[in-house]
Amino acid sequence: MDELAGLGVAALAGEYHSVVARTAAARADALGLPFLCSSAVLDALTEQPTDWVARLAPPQSRGWQLYADFLLRAGHRRIAVATQPTVYWASGTRILRDSLAPRGGTVIELDMSALTPAAVCDELAAQRATALLLLVGHPEPAVPIVKAVRRDQRLAEVMLGAPAGQPEFTEWAALLGDDGAAIPFLRYLPERLGPLGTRVETTLRERLGGAPSFVAFEGYDTVAVLADVLRSQGADRARIADFWPRVAVEGTRGQIQFSRTPGISVWQWAGTPIQVVDRDPAEADRFRILHAGGESTAAQPPTT
Repeated sequence: MDELAGLGVAALAGEYHSVVARTAAARADALGLPFLCSSAVLDALTEQPTDWVARLAPPQSRGWQLYADFLLRAGHRRIAVATQPTVYWASGTRILRDSLAPRGGTVIELDMSALTPAAVCDELAAQRATALLLLVGHPEPAVPIVKAVRRDQRLAEVMLGAPAGQPEFTEWAALLGDDGAAIPFLRYLPERLGPLGTRVETTLRERLGGAPSFVAFEGYDTVAVLADVLRSQGADRARIADFWPRVAVEGTRGQIQFSRTPGISVWQWAGTPIQVVDRDPAEADRFRILHAGGESTAAQPPTT
């Protein structure tokens, strides 16, 4: 990133994993380089408040609290999490525990650095968990865990979940087939796309040969925001950073504007839509809305 700053780059955009984005955001702040973060959700994207970084994805606390609400609505009180030792998964586990515990929920941590998929199945049976959340990497060890649980008759009633969104991608269905369906995850799309979103979805389908993931819409919106900022402010970095709170851009998922959100250190799009969805077992390329923030029209399927 230091090299980019030296080359006179005006701004940085990133489809980064949260842990990588955290490092990128800290360096962008130190260098005075505007950074528009597309996908990373860690609440603490920077340690201190910064004017240099703006973000389109919702904070992890907002999305994962919605997921906790979904679990409780579905009747789950004993929830196991298969997890790996990273800042992102630890943060997610903490949000789930803080959201569930006051309402009678229990979170049981299963350390995947010490357990095999078969051992996970034994723990689920012993702990009488009704749900297992996959807070692990994809495809390893997520795919072997799913296969092991689906094949264990003791766990026929256990719900699998993946709040981080692994089942969104086509590779998930390709590797798991029917085993990969009916695994609820968080998706950052509205229940109905507007005219721009519909046009972009059509174009992306044609180019990709299939339904675009929500990450594709995040990418389009990132380019739309940066194009608008650069047109109005030029390539001056300080002017770009000063302009974040005045952004008003039509995105594929709604009107994009940045504001300060309590507890969040970067400029945040507070209106990012969030759904809990899963793949329809009857139609692998369709998704069912299970729960959404605000008003829900869950009887109506999303467009992709």
